Amino acid sequence: MTPLDYEYLRKALKDRSGLDLSIDKQYLVESRLLPLARRYGLSGIPDLVQKMKGGADKMTAEVVEAMTTNETFFFRDKLPFDHLREEILPALLQARAGRRSLRIWCAASSTGQEPYSIAMCLKELGPAVAGWRFEIVATDLSPSVLEKSKSGLFTQFEVQRGLPIQLLVKYFKQTGELWEISPELRAMIQHRQFNLLQDYGQLGMFDVIFCRNVLIYFDQATKISIFERLAKRLEPDGYLALGAAETVVGLTDAFKPHPTRRGIYLPNTKSPSIVPAAKPALASAGFGR
Repeated sequence: MTPLDYEYLRKALKDRSGLDLSIDKQYLVESRLLPLARRYGLSGIPDLVQKMKGGADKMTAEVVEAMTTNETFFFRDKLPFDHLREEILPALLQARAGRRSLRIWCAASSTGQEPYSIAMCLKELGPAVAGWRFEIVATDLSPSVLEKSKSGLFTQFEVQRGLPIQLLVKYFKQTGELWEISPELRAMIQHRQFNLLQDYGQLGMFDVIFCRNVLIYFDQATKISIFERLAKRLEPDGYLALGAAETVVGLTDAFKPHPTRRGIYLPNTKSPSIVPAAKPALASAGFGR
């Protein structure tokens, strides 16, 4: 792969998904895209790039999907779900007692472990939420991971990663070599293909937004834009959960850190202003949600 080919791929990925590859990630591109090139009967990545330049939109979409990875597991990092159970849900159940409904958005939801983990937290509230309506909107750029999430089917390896045995027994049934999540949990989740670079207006308003382990792949200007749009989709007393390596600090005052819950952010009640970016910062870390 020539430097020109790599620059073309970097720009295509940035324009289509927001993914900001640093200049030293050529090895990663080759490892992800060579299998795709061979599947199309091409000799290598230069031929793949030529096809993309020729207007092969389906191939370009597959390149983006191959490069946006989908590492995830149930109750990933544990702490955000502790915050959800101990702080966020008790506060919102009291604040929403009049309407008896909650909307939660999982952005970059991958193969479904995060939204299903949230659904289990809600179901575990038991009789306290009888008659409430819960809606979890799970969005991802990748149609294939959304299809897997919709199926509600997980391997033995997947259910062993982070899922307590009592919840496995309670909410899953074994189907051959796979584990199938209960229909009542699947019914709580709406799946939508969505690009975080798109307009957010179609999604409506949310009480909680989980946007974890995806912003680390964007440059500073893109992060600022996303925070500004997230703020417009979150209720004034809502909650934003970010990944452990992500923060709003130094980027925007549309949100402020929760005083006691690390990784949780609250909308600022004053008019938000965006901290200007001096120059875009390249993402340099590896990949995974």
